[in-house]
Amino acid sequence: MSAELVFASVAISLALFFYTWGVFGERRGGTLSLKYVLLFWIGLACDTTGTLTMSNIASQSAASGFGIHAITGVVAIVLMLVHALWATFTYKRGSQQARRRFHTFSTVVWLAWLVPYIIGMLVGIPAIHLQAVCAIGTSVIIVAILAVILFAKGRKKNDRGGKSRGTSPHAISH
Repeated sequence: MSAELVFASVAISLALFFYTWGVFGERRGGTLSLKYVLLFWIGLACDTTGTLTMSNIASQSAASGFGIHAITGVVAIVLMLVHALWATFTYKRGSQQARRRFHTFSTVVWLAWLVPYIIGMLVGIPAIHLQAVCAIGTSVIIVAILAVILFAKGRKKNDRGGKSRGTSPHAISH
């Protein structure tokens, strides 16, 4: 494995770490804070760095081309950019309610980002090395299962009449 490939893999894995930390920290905390906005930007920077490095590697080999992994990767970066920009705007100018509800958008973008991440793992790891169509199908199934689990968990929490995220019983006006 080349040093460039190791660098790209580490950068993209750091993107997964920081982005996941931001998304699930925000979900758990119940509101968008500066810490999570910064984690989204760090995740985007790591993913962009890793993706550009991977693109450079691909352009120098027979693997060049604009396949589904490249397309989903570009879409994921665009979504992450929109997400980070919207998070920044919501943090600076959004209402408290918008900050409390932002986690839904974060979760959707995170799930969409996982598709190319998983495709890359399934196609790129020599021990797995699935063909593109099989990797796409597998990644979509994995992400769909995660989506059902995450959104069912959130719905169950709301159905139980649990405490509304980010609100205090003292904030209710009489």
